[in-house]
Formats: sequence, structure tokens, C-alpha cells
Amino acid sequence: MSGRSLEGMGDGVSFWDRLGPDERVALVGAGVRRGYPAGAALCHQGDETHHVLVLLSGHVRVTRVAMDGREIVAGVRGPGDVLGELAAVDPQPRMATVRALVDVHTLTIPGKRFAALCQTQPRIAWVLLGVVADRLRESGRQWAEFGGGHTAQRVAALLLELAVRQGKPTGDAVEITLWTGQRELAEAAATSRESVARALRTLREQGLVSTRRGHVTIHDVAGLRRLAS
Repeated sequence: MSGRSLEGMGDGVSFWDRLGPDERVALVGAGVRRGYPAGAALCHQGDETHHVLVLLSGHVRVTRVAMDGREIVAGVRGPGDVLGELAAVDPQPRMATVRALVDVHTLTIPGKRFAALCQTQPRIAWVLLGVVADRLRESGRQWAEFGGGHTAQRVAALLLELAVRQGKPTGDAVEITLWTGQRELAEAAATSRESVARALRTLREQGLVSTRRGHVTIHDVAGLRRLAS
């Protein structure tokens, strides 16, 4: 395996891509297509809404407000990802805010219809279970990787997560778009933008990454893994 390979970092396959043609047809028949402009909120933390969203195009940012009032970035989701899936099985208030980073289009399915489809289409339920399991593991890794170590380690771990979720291979490298710049890394790594800037400078000096406005390019995945661990 090449030191720059993403092999073993996760399959990156979305909810929609894991479904078969029959399941996709059933979901399309149960929902409606909606568009949201950049900056619009698809749902807010604490909302009592229960619809499920499948992203058809564009990217959204998922955030949560912590007990101390800080806004924490939970992730960036893209085409094919499912959002608000717990609303179909657990009628509790929304756990996060989802906001469009660019113009997005969704397939919006009422929670009761989605739950009924999960009961009559076992494949949908099984795929959804896989998505939930992946996100639980992702959260566990974030707690383990971002909760300790020096800032460069935490930023390296976060960049590896972002590479899996939204990275785009460019030759031997992987490019990551930071929708809100270094602030996005600072919030997710629970540190300051100044600390992130110093960490990125360290990673650049080691030849692991290069940066330009709104983008980080990983040149040595294996080296970044070693630093993160």
C-alpha cells in the first residue's frame, strides 16, 4: 500500500449509494424534492420536526451547541447522506442544526412514512443501521482523537476524518475543502484558530500538508496517521 493511500480509512459510501434500485424508488415515492439556498437552515437543534432528509446535491454543516454554549461542528455531509434519521424512530427534539454550505437539494420524507418503509423494506433498515453504526464509531474516534494530545495531533486526526468524509483525490494527494476556513477546524478540535494556524504550520514544515485559502491538501496520509496516533 502506498504511504499516500486512503486504504483502510473507511469506505466513504453514502446511505443512498448503499441502497438498491427498488429501495431508492420507494424512498423517492414517499418524499418530495426541496431546495435550500446557501446559508439556510434545514433544521435547528431542539426542533420538534420529524422528517428525514436525503441530500441529493450540495453540502451541509452539522453543528451542536454544547452545555457551555459553544457551537461544535459535528460534521459536513454531502450528496447521498441521510440526515435526521433518528426522528423516524425516536420522536425527540432535533439533536443538531443542519445548515446549507452551498445551494442544496434534498429528498424530504415524513418521519412516519420513513419508519413504515423501514418496516416493509428490510434493506433500508439494514443500511440505515450501518449508517448509525458508522456515525457512532466516528463520534468515538473524535472523542478519543480530539480529546487529548497536543494540538498538532488533534488537527492531524481531524484532517484524516475530513479526508474520509469529504476529501477529493488529486493525483497522489487528497484535497479537503474547509467551508468556514480554519474556524471549522478550531471548533471541531476544541481549540483556538491561533492554535490551529500554528498546528498547520507545523504540518506544512513536515511536508505532510499544504494549504491555501479554504483548502488543505494532504500529501502524506501515512505520515499524518503516525502523527495523529
